[in-house]
Amino acid sequence: MEAFASLAGMAGAAFVAATLLPAQSEAVFVGLLAAGTVNPLALFAVASVANTAGSLLNWWLGRLIAQGGIEKLPARLRPDPTKLVKAQGWFERFGWPSLLFAWLPVVGDPLTFVAGTLNYPLGRFIVLVFAGKATRYGALWAGWAAVA
Repeated sequence: MEAFASLAGMAGAAFVAATLLPAQSEAVFVGLLAAGTVNPLALFAVASVANTAGSLLNWWLGRLIAQGGIEKLPARLRPDPTKLVKAQGWFERFGWPSLLFAWLPVVGDPLTFVAGTLNYPLGRFIVLVFAGKATRYGALWAGWAAVA
């Protein structure tokens, strides 16, 4: 039961950390590795999938806004149109490789949102975002293993 609770906690932290809400999941990941209460491979898989799912929520919200228009959102929830256009231009300039960096703090979450506003293909989006996020958790796991 403790392993299930640990994995559920990791899933929640990883999901929220990938949304537009301010949060991070790396400390939870490393803390659970250090605690040794859960299989590291299961922890890696749950963190990677849940973090990708949070980015998928951003993509979906971006799609909804692109289809329905920003003006239909309540004023306090609307992204700044100037910043949105700038972010879309940045994404169009750097293209799909930028999705490999969706795990980066500050820029990664909005990047996945912008990909949705531009109707970036969902299948490619998931593959690229998952690859970047899994690589990040893999690097954390390797770093922890080297130190532990």
